[in-house]
Amino acid sequence: MTLLSRTWKCLAAARRELCIIGGIMRVQKKTALLIVLAFFISLLVFLFKVKDEMHDFEVNYIAGKRLRWAETLYRYDDGHYMFKYLPSSAFLYLPIAYLPLNTAKAIWYGVILTAFVFMVHFSYSTLSDGRKTAHLLILPPLILLKFYLRELTLGQINALVTVVLLLMTRNLLPDEKKNPTKREIVAGCLWGLGIAMKPYAAIFLPYFVYKKKWRTLLCGLIFLGGAILSPAIFYGIEGNFIVLKEWYSTLSKTTPGLLTTADNVSIIALFAKWTGNPNQSLLFSIGIISVMALLFLILILKGKDMPQAPVLECGLGLLLIPLISPLGWDYTLLMSTLAVMIIIQKFQLYSTFWRIILIINLTMIFSMTYDLLGRELYTTIMHWCVTAFNFLILAGYLVFLRFKKIY
Repeated sequence: MTLLSRTWKCLAAARRELCIIGGIMRVQKKTALLIVLAFFISLLVFLFKVKDEMHDFEVNYIAGKRLRWAETLYRYDDGHYMFKYLPSSAFLYLPIAYLPLNTAKAIWYGVILTAFVFMVHFSYSTLSDGRKTAHLLILPPLILLKFYLRELTLGQINALVTVVLLLMTRNLLPDEKKNPTKREIVAGCLWGLGIAMKPYAAIFLPYFVYKKKWRTLLCGLIFLGGAILSPAIFYGIEGNFIVLKEWYSTLSKTTPGLLTTADNVSIIALFAKWTGNPNQSLLFSIGIISVMALLFLILILKGKDMPQAPVLECGLGLLLIPLISPLGWDYTLLMSTLAVMIIIQKFQLYSTFWRIILIINLTMIFSMTYDLLGRELYTTIMHWCVTAFNFLILAGYLVFLRFKKIY
């Protein structure tokens, strides 16, 4: 090979490398521009819309202050804006309780947006092997957009809890690169943290019992026990038990009055709105939830030989949390992101008829908003708990995948 030809080949190779580098730089520039654009849009939304709202965050912010001052967290004179979580949950707001309210709001707003990103990312990366395309990152958040926006304007904590429980799910999956014992311990600690943040994460307790995940269960309960005792730092041991009694007392007394609230989409709220009778609604909801628990058990048994079984099982558990929890507000349904992603990923495996039903159902979930439907129709839909049926239908699609041994 002549010197000239070798030189020419070297130049051609260098040119190809430069083209590749140039392409990467263009992609990076576009990504950077999109991030900057998203930042400024988010900033404008906060300044002109969200900053004057975030009322639920204000409740938790005050709870952080009260914890710092060793004051009682649960006061009837707070009315609708009464703190309802475990005392340990107030610890999360303790650091920002030292800041001015608007500064704390801005930080929490950023926390929620970051949680949204991780929630979608972890849902996507948790999916079992199969067809993964960009539409799986776009469609689920779009379908659930109204719940995401409501979470943001209220300054809620559900997205953060979902991220914790998705991380728990990932640690329940087999991984040759990681020690199984360590993963079970981490999963348990994450589960305990989820309950300490919001008690409805306790829905996974029977799941761990069914799966005989004793190490995960034990670690979770130990972590939760530590979290429950942690406010004693401020209240002392005796004072901490007094605060826990106040939590139980206020929660049990205020919950019945919130069952018929428009935004409550739980099973017990559904029957409370339909019957107007607390005893009947409790009886009916126990019956339905018992049937759902039995079906969930059968679903677990069907997947006992499937290594990736926790993906669908935890996805279904996250979807069911707002329906089973007595105080299952509609925006809590953002926790179904993983479930919706699974269903869309396997869309082609449903028959034509059920694909049409699914499209109609998902369209209803997306479009049933106050702004689109108007006050009268929206109020009627929320009274009849149509949203609960929408998500029970989605649960059915997940059950189908398991019974067909697809997921």
